Amino acid sequence: MSGVIVLNASYEQLHVVSIQHAIRMLVREVAVVEEAHDGASIGPFPLPRVLRLVRYVVTKWRYASGRLQYTRAGVLKRDKHTCAYCGKQGATTMDHVMPRSRGGRGEWLNAVAAHASCNEKKGSRTPEEAGMPLLWQPWIPSRAEISL
Repeated sequence: MSGVIVLNASYEQLHVVSIQHAIRMLVREVAVVEEAHDGASIGPFPLPRVLRLVRYVVTKWRYASGRLQYTRAGVLKRDKHTCAYCGKQGATTMDHVMPRSRGGRGEWLNAVAAHASCNEKKGSRTPEEAGMPLLWQPWIPSRAEISL
């Protein structure tokens, strides 16, 4: 048998849990059986297919911004630790394309992975001013790109 579907108190699907977890939820009385397997039971409980939570759980965090949080580690992962200036692997720093000292913002579209030496060489200049054109334009990654 596969997992048990868990519904919020408002009947929207939240996730799937194991049978063991589902039974623990029933014992703790945080959920009730909405649908069960015919004739099967575990102790006093019918063998559940679908559970519904007794209390509503707020899930807006799942949809909070729709975007990933911008972080140095995220930029490095998005760019696969490849320097946006020389194209070589092993980038360990993040560079702001438009320097923050000149009004650039700390966001996905203004950050690229870079080697420390390339980052230092560019300094507080734009790539054009430094004669170091970007090999690609920064983008906002999907969750799948960062999870890899």
